[in-house]
Order: sequence, then structure tokens, then C-alpha cells
Amino acid sequence: MSNSASGNSPAAPLRLLEVLEPSGGGSGRHFVDLCRGMHARGHHVEAIYSPVRAEEGFVRELKALGLAAVHAVDMRRAPGPSDLPSFRAIGRIIRGAGPFDVIHGHSSKAGALTRLRLPGPHVPRVYTPHAFRTMDPALGRGGRLIYGGIESLLAWFFTDRLVTVSEDEFAHALSLGLPQERMSVIVNGVEAPSPEMAQTVRASFGIPSDAFVFGFIGRLTEQKAPERLLDAFRSIASSVGNSHLVMVGSGELEGELRRAIAASGLQNRIHLTAAFTGPQAVCAFDLLVMPSRYEAMSYVMLEAAAAGRPIIISEVGGAKTAVEHGENGFIIPNSDDISPLAKAMIAAADPGTYPRLAKAADACRDRFTLERMLDQTEEVYQRLAATRRR
Repeated sequence: MSNSASGNSPAAPLRLLEVLEPSGGGSGRHFVDLCRGMHARGHHVEAIYSPVRAEEGFVRELKALGLAAVHAVDMRRAPGPSDLPSFRAIGRIIRGAGPFDVIHGHSSKAGALTRLRLPGPHVPRVYTPHAFRTMDPALGRGGRLIYGGIESLLAWFFTDRLVTVSEDEFAHALSLGLPQERMSVIVNGVEAPSPEMAQTVRASFGIPSDAFVFGFIGRLTEQKAPERLLDAFRSIASSVGNSHLVMVGSGELEGELRRAIAASGLQNRIHLTAAFTGPQAVCAFDLLVMPSRYEAMSYVMLEAAAAGRPIIISEVGGAKTAVEHGENGFIIPNSDDISPLAKAMIAAADPGTYPRLAKAADACRDRFTLERMLDQTEEVYQRLAATRRR
């Protein structure tokens, strides 16, 4: 527990503005946890979210936190003319609801819109990318130059503290030429998911208690690569006969995935739903599969680790932080070639291998706590606010 949270510090409560564009997924989970945690520690917290890509559950949970204020501002992921009215709307909130001690932008769009300002005295700006756009292996050289240049400009001239969520993301930031002295690594933290919904999730799909369940949680987008997992499961379905695949999420690829499931002949063993949250569903899985094309430090991975579940994950940011290859899971090549993924799934489900993976995963449950993440973030806020006051 931090000093300010335990009452041992005379530090005054802070006035914080938290801003997020994606409004869902792992960044949404982080945002809600951070807002809730800072509010519980006595700070004045206001939040800005974008309804454009917002998940209903995220909005409902954010508004139920009892924050000082929750503001909706339309923000779109891609750069464009809509950025100007978004920038003006955020500015009006900053002027009207302020003064704030710290403004924290989450994701590239909110990070840019909250950091851009005229020269002169200012409220300290914190930025958490939640995976730099330049970490996407599908981004071409031109795109990397453009996005990398924007990140460098904003980091050097408009950022007081840049928070990366894994050592991999930190190393990537250094490769972009961002200033190391203004960066911190604060690994995401989670509360251990409750197992109380596990049987409900399985029963809702008619999955037998003795079936082996591969699970996926995430936005149905190109970044998360759910089609890789679907193709891999179709290729191993006959080899791992008593197995099911449960995919939890929604997004632009949902229609395509549902058509592929319908054409697979495995509709009774592949289940796609958005009816459950990740923490509700993860304990229903025997193993989590993350075939992502890029990540910084996935919340889904951490929730599975906190639930004591083995993990198969592509070689993306943060993978080695939570998964020791061959011990509590497998790290596979980040490729559209599904054969390594299929082989890892067969190996993990083997009755002679899975108990060993599960035992090692269970021993890693307490490595990534929410309190630790909140303590370290609060310390950054207090340090910046104190510097500004001086």
C-alpha cells in the first residue's frame, strides 16, 4: 500500500484527468482499474472516454465508479479532420473542470490530443501507449517512419512522463529514439479472476466437464489475429477429439469469423460470444491461446496468469514476462503460418504434459498485483504534482 493510501503521508489528494480513446479491451480494463483505484485512494478523478469504439460493458462499469465526472468526447483511431473538434472538446473540459494536477492520456490518439499544447506553464502530461502503433509488424516502413516521428516529437517536447507497460515496450520506445530519462516501466496489474462463473460459461455452450477447453479473449481485430486460432483449431480438432474452443470478444472481424465457423462443420465445438467478460470466462478455460500480431503487456495474459492457467502466446511484447516457454506455456513464432500454433496446442492438451504446465502456472498466480500497479502510478503522479507546485 502506498503512503498516501495508508494515511502515513501528508500529501494532499490530487486532481486527475484520465483520457482514453479505444474504450474497451485491455486498455479499457487498465483505465477502469486505474480510475477506480485512484478514486478509492481519495483523489479527485475525472475521466474522458470516446463512445466511437466503446464497449457497452466498459461504459457501464466506468459510469458506476462514482467518479467526480465522466465526459464523452468522440475520438477516432485514425488521424483525420475529426481530430480538431476532439482536441477542442478536450481543451474545454480541461479549462472548465480544472485545474488538474496531472493529465494522463491512454492510447496513441488520446495521448496525442491531451499532450498537444501551446508553450508555457502547463499541467504535467503522462502518456501510456498501451502498445505503440509502430509495434505492429504489418505496418509498412513508411507508416513506421510517420508514426515513429510523431511519437518522438510528442515525447521530446510535450511529455512529462511516458509509461510503458513491459520491458519489451520500453525497449521499443528506446529504438524509436524516445528520451529514456522521461520513461517508466509500470507492469499492468490485475485482481485474481473469480472461478464462480466457470461452470456457467461451460454450461451455456453445453461443454462437458471433462472436455479440454482452449480459450481466446480479446477484440476481434487484425491485431489479436483470432483467425489464426480458428484455423489452428480446425486443423487439430480430429487429433484432440475431446476439445472445444471458446472465443470471447467482439469487433470488426466477427462476421467473417462466424461465417468461417459455420463453414467448418465444428459449430458444436467452436463457440463465439460477447456475453461474458474476460475475468468471468478465463477460469472456464483449461488453457488460454493468444495468437496476437503485437502487444505491449496484455491484460488477458495477466488475468490468465492470475487464474493459474497455462498460456500459448505468439512472440509479442510482454510474452516472456508472464510465460516461461515449456514451463507454464509455450511462446510460438509470430507468424501467419499456423503449424507452430497447432503443434503447441496439441502438445499442451496432451494428458502427459498438461498437468505439468498447470502446476507451474498455478505457482505464478501472484506475480502481477493490481495494488503494485496502483502504487507505482500514484508515485509518478505525486512526483509530477510536487514538481509543478515547486
